[in-house]
Amino acid sequence: MSAYGPLSYEGLPPASAAWREGDPLGRRQFITIEGFVTESQFRFPEVRIAYETWGALNDTGTNAIYICHALTGDSHVSGEAGPGHVTAGWWDGLIGPGKAIDTNEYFVVCANVLGGAQGTTGPSSLDPEGVPWGSRFPTITITDMVEIEHELMATLGIQRWQLMLGPSLGGMRVLEWMIRYPDAVCGGLVLGSTAAVSADQIGIHATQIMAIESDAEFNGGDYYESDLGPVVGMGLARRIAHLTYRSETELDLRFGRSPQGSEDPYGGGRFAVESYLDHHADKLNRRFDANTYIALTRAMSLFDLGRNRGGVASALGRITQPLTVVGIDSDRLFPIRLQQEIVELAPGADELHILTSPYGHDGFLVENEQVGGFVRHALERVKESNCTST
Repeated sequence: MSAYGPLSYEGLPPASAAWREGDPLGRRQFITIEGFVTESQFRFPEVRIAYETWGALNDTGTNAIYICHALTGDSHVSGEAGPGHVTAGWWDGLIGPGKAIDTNEYFVVCANVLGGAQGTTGPSSLDPEGVPWGSRFPTITITDMVEIEHELMATLGIQRWQLMLGPSLGGMRVLEWMIRYPDAVCGGLVLGSTAAVSADQIGIHATQIMAIESDAEFNGGDYYESDLGPVVGMGLARRIAHLTYRSETELDLRFGRSPQGSEDPYGGGRFAVESYLDHHADKLNRRFDANTYIALTRAMSLFDLGRNRGGVASALGRITQPLTVVGIDSDRLFPIRLQQEIVELAPGADELHILTSPYGHDGFLVENEQVGGFVRHALERVKESNCTST
């Protein structure tokens, strides 16, 4: 038997197992804002924001860095796994004393997004009557997420972000921030992202959402009293997504046509790559809420920086702050042409930086040394701009 083992739903947490009030807090801190209205005109009586910080804020509130997490990420960017945190920090190698994001110099913040499953108000959160929002959770957008983050910024007493950075969904929020609140962001770093989600990506997202919503246990999104929930559909969505996160070359070199252990594919057994996908489906089911997956995926599909701004070219033309744009050479989800477009249209961008990796879109999680170099470059550009001294 391989390290991945056979596919099994035994031991999965109940459907409501996305982080809920009463679970271990870990490093999370919380603020609550009252009466938040989404772009879809849904009014939340209150929104709770879960966030984590590292380092100390200076007296002028200008040494802060904000990290925007990707789709299935959360606020736990740095630190060990343990009570309250199923996994170790997803960029742990980048943050800390003497690291690329040096906590001796910077105050680092990362919050779980609106709609998230790790402490910020999302579909699994309880409404004022104590019932999970479930199917009543509204359509949310990247703009909604940024507005929540802006509320957090004000609460923490931060005057400017020295740098905002993020991959994928996080990069979309960085771009939105730089246009919506240009005076609040000294510089940005965008990795493997886009200024407008393409038809191909929308199609991939729609297929994943349909996989979840077609699960008999989904129950229209109201599955929180179920012992299992839509784990089959969620697992299928994750398999589809993971194939876009990794490159064709890596999967072929890593697995080829090898069988899984002693299993015989010609006798009904699995190929090794199937076991790998099973493993990642199971892993996500143990830490993520299906409704959250849908809400955030739809928000990505809706993302178009040029909406109500005269188009993408007009929107990007407003970004004059130092912007570092990174493309991943093997990324088949957000191909390099999308980052090249940002570089060509944003006055603040210097050049297209290339992260070389066989791991596809997930390269931003794997290639810490290269990512660290891009972070240092972005910070140096911000320092040269003298943003915080004005």
